[in-house]
Amino acid sequence: MVDLPRCRRATWAEVDRWADAVAERVRVAGRWPETIVGLTRGGWVPARLLTDRLGVRRLVSLRVQHWGVTAARDGAARLTEGLSGAIADEAVLVVDDITDTGESLRLASEHVRAAGPRSLETAALVHIAHSRFVPTYFGEEIPRDAWVWVVFPWNYWEDLTSLASRAAAIAPGADAVRSTLRERCGLEVPAEDVVRVLAGDANPSSSAAPPPAPASGSAGGSSRRRSPARGR
Repeated sequence: MVDLPRCRRATWAEVDRWADAVAERVRVAGRWPETIVGLTRGGWVPARLLTDRLGVRRLVSLRVQHWGVTAARDGAARLTEGLSGAIADEAVLVVDDITDTGESLRLASEHVRAAGPRSLETAALVHIAHSRFVPTYFGEEIPRDAWVWVVFPWNYWEDLTSLASRAAAIAPGADAVRSTLRERCGLEVPAEDVVRVLAGDANPSSSAAPPPAPASGSAGGSSRRRSPARGR
């Protein structure tokens, strides 16, 4: 049986709303960061949006890999690229797109803390309530029993390639794949996009697909997912 998760395709309008909400919560808290650390690749766009909203001039990168074919066999997150700049004695905000298990943001925070910031807080656009790690700020919380695979605009082709490849294993052909994605994932995508990914024109190196939603009563341990360069 091929596993396909329920999905939610995020719009840029939602991304803007989430970024606005995170920025407002930072303002209300009154703890302004001097440096924002964006987790590449998923957290890079959210981090840039927050630098703009919060007037932060310094953006530093950090890469954690978790999901997909390059993930460790034990499912643990791995730090693959260290901080691109020094953050000692800085007020730092570490940003990712989503906390699902929260392992990526947890590992990143530990690495950043070891570099000696004056203060450290975390943020995610979306927080899944079953995550073991709760960020300081988030734009929206998705209840544990409403788990979905969030398809962000910066991951659309990558995720669609993965999902479509699994859907094709159930029923081949662009029309059948679209129908499967609609019925099994709740994901409506244009026919031309499905044709493109099935032809290998969108993301030929991607072969990993998200697994199903966490089993009822789990703490998110069965929700291991994500493509090779993204972490949740």
